[in-house]
Amino acid sequence: MADVEEFLSKEEMEAIGLELEQVKILKGCFDGFADEDGAIPADNVGGILSMMGMKFKPSALREIIEEIDEDGSGLLEFGEFCQLAAKFLVEEDDEALKKELKEAFRIYDKDQLGYISTETLKEILREIDNKLTEEDLEGIIE
Repeated sequence: MADVEEFLSKEEMEAIGLELEQVKILKGCFDGFADEDGAIPADNVGGILSMMGMKFKPSALREIIEEIDEDGSGLLEFGEFCQLAAKFLVEEDDEALKKELKEAFRIYDKDQLGYISTETLKEILREIDNKLTEEDLEGIIE
Protein backbone atom coordinates (compact mmCIF):
# COMPACT_ATOMS: atom_id res chain seq x y z
CA MET A 1 0.00 0.00 0.00
CA ALA A 2 1.27 3.46 -0.84
CA ASP A 3 2.19 5.76 2.02
CA VAL A 4 -1.10 7.11 3.39
CA GLU A 5 0.41 10.57 3.83
CA GLU A 6 0.55 10.86 0.02
CA PHE A 7 -3.24 11.04 0.13
CA LEU A 8 -3.92 12.65 3.51
CA SER A 9 -1.52 14.89 5.44
CA LYS A 10 -0.97 14.66 9.19
CA GLU A 11 -2.77 17.98 9.53
CA GLU A 12 -5.79 16.65 7.63
CA MET A 13 -5.82 13.50 9.78
CA GLU A 14 -5.80 15.61 12.94
CA ALA A 15 -8.51 17.92 11.60
CA ILE A 16 -10.71 14.93 10.77
CA GLY A 17 -9.90 13.25 14.10
CA LEU A 18 -8.35 10.05 12.75
CA GLU A 19 -5.16 8.29 13.76
CA LEU A 20 -2.66 6.91 11.24
CA GLU A 21 -3.73 3.29 11.82
CA GLN A 22 -7.37 4.17 11.21
CA VAL A 23 -6.44 5.98 7.99
CA LYS A 24 -4.45 2.95 6.80
CA ILE A 25 -7.47 0.70 7.36
CA LEU A 26 -9.74 3.17 5.58
CA LYS A 27 -7.26 3.38 2.67
CA GLY A 28 -7.34 -0.40 2.28
CA CYS A 29 -11.13 -0.40 2.20
CA PHE A 30 -11.25 2.60 -0.11
CA ASP A 31 -8.80 1.06 -2.59
CA GLY A 32 -10.89 -2.09 -2.74
CA PHE A 33 -13.92 -0.15 -3.99
CA ALA A 34 -12.51 2.89 -5.80
CA ASP A 35 -12.88 3.18 -9.55
CA GLU A 36 -9.93 3.77 -11.89
CA ASP A 37 -10.14 7.51 -11.19
CA GLY A 38 -9.68 6.96 -7.44
CA ALA A 39 -13.22 7.70 -6.30
CA ILE A 40 -16.18 5.81 -4.87
CA PRO A 41 -19.73 6.53 -6.01
CA ALA A 42 -21.60 8.02 -3.05
CA ASP A 43 -24.36 5.44 -3.58
CA ASN A 44 -21.91 2.65 -2.67
CA VAL A 45 -20.66 4.20 0.57
CA GLY A 46 -23.44 2.84 2.80
CA GLY A 47 -22.63 -0.73 1.81
CA ILE A 48 -18.92 -0.20 2.38
CA LEU A 49 -19.45 1.33 5.83
CA SER A 50 -21.75 -1.56 6.74
CA MET A 51 -19.09 -4.08 5.71
CA MET A 52 -16.65 -2.21 7.96
CA GLY A 53 -19.05 -2.76 10.87
CA MET A 54 -20.16 0.86 11.16
CA LYS A 55 -23.74 1.55 12.15
CA PHE A 56 -25.58 4.55 10.77
CA LYS A 57 -29.00 5.87 9.91
CA PRO A 58 -29.51 6.21 6.13
CA SER A 59 -30.80 9.77 6.59
CA ALA A 60 -27.68 10.74 8.57
CA LEU A 61 -25.48 9.19 5.89
CA ARG A 62 -27.22 11.17 3.13
CA GLU A 63 -26.81 14.42 5.06
CA ILE A 64 -23.12 13.82 5.67
CA ILE A 65 -22.49 12.86 2.04
CA GLU A 66 -24.20 16.05 0.87
CA GLU A 67 -22.04 18.06 3.27
CA ILE A 68 -18.78 16.34 2.30
CA ASP A 69 -19.34 16.04 -1.47
CA GLU A 70 -19.00 19.78 -1.93
CA ASP A 71 -18.78 19.66 -5.71
CA GLY A 72 -21.92 17.51 -5.90
CA SER A 73 -20.19 15.03 -8.22
CA GLY A 74 -21.68 12.01 -6.45
CA LEU A 75 -18.15 10.65 -6.12
CA LEU A 76 -16.08 10.60 -2.94
CA GLU A 77 -12.32 10.88 -3.15
CA PHE A 78 -10.18 9.37 -0.37
CA GLY A 79 -10.09 12.51 1.80
CA GLU A 80 -13.87 12.85 1.60
CA PHE A 81 -14.29 9.15 2.39
CA CYS A 82 -12.12 9.60 5.52
CA GLN A 83 -14.17 12.62 6.61
CA LEU A 84 -17.34 10.59 6.28
CA ALA A 85 -15.99 7.49 8.04
CA ALA A 86 -14.58 9.63 10.87
CA LYS A 87 -18.05 10.95 11.67
CA PHE A 88 -19.30 7.41 12.22
CA LEU A 89 -16.20 6.31 14.12
CA VAL A 90 -16.60 9.26 16.51
CA GLU A 91 -20.34 8.62 16.85
CA GLU A 92 -19.59 4.99 17.69
CA ASP A 93 -17.22 6.18 20.42
CA ASP A 94 -19.95 8.45 21.80
CA GLU A 95 -22.39 5.54 21.86
CA ALA A 96 -19.86 3.35 23.67
CA LEU A 97 -19.28 6.13 26.21
CA LYS A 98 -23.03 6.51 26.83
CA LYS A 99 -23.31 2.75 27.35
CA GLU A 100 -20.40 2.76 29.82
CA LEU A 101 -21.87 5.69 31.74
CA LYS A 102 -25.26 3.99 31.98
CA GLU A 103 -23.58 0.84 33.27
CA ALA A 104 -21.57 2.80 35.84
CA PHE A 105 -24.73 4.58 36.97
CA ARG A 106 -26.52 1.24 37.31
CA ILE A 107 -23.69 -0.12 39.45
CA TYR A 108 -23.79 2.85 41.85
CA ASP A 109 -27.61 3.02 41.93
CA LYS A 110 -27.66 -0.03 44.20
CA ASP A 111 -31.24 0.50 45.33
CA GLN A 112 -32.40 1.02 41.73
CA LEU A 113 -34.07 4.30 42.57
CA GLY A 114 -33.02 6.06 39.36
CA TYR A 115 -30.65 8.44 41.12
CA ILE A 116 -27.41 8.40 43.06
CA SER A 117 -27.40 9.89 46.57
CA THR A 118 -25.00 12.69 47.39
CA GLU A 119 -23.19 10.35 49.79
CA THR A 120 -22.67 7.82 46.98
CA LEU A 121 -21.48 10.60 44.68
CA LYS A 122 -18.99 11.69 47.35
CA GLU A 123 -17.72 8.10 47.57
CA ILE A 124 -17.24 8.00 43.80
CA LEU A 125 -15.38 11.33 43.83
CA ARG A 126 -13.18 10.12 46.70
CA GLU A 127 -12.32 7.02 44.63
CA ILE A 128 -11.28 9.28 41.76
CA ASP A 129 -9.25 11.64 43.98
CA ASN A 130 -8.64 10.62 47.58
CA LYS A 131 -7.13 14.05 48.37
CA LEU A 132 -10.50 15.80 48.14
CA THR A 133 -11.63 17.30 51.43
CA GLU A 134 -15.23 17.34 52.62
CA GLU A 135 -15.31 21.03 51.70
CA ASP A 136 -14.05 20.22 48.16
CA LEU A 137 -16.74 17.57 47.78
CA GLU A 138 -19.48 19.92 48.94
CA GLY A 139 -18.24 22.56 46.46
CA ILE A 140 -18.28 20.08 43.57
CA ILE A 141 -21.77 18.83 44.37
CA GLU A 142 -23.25 22.31 44.78
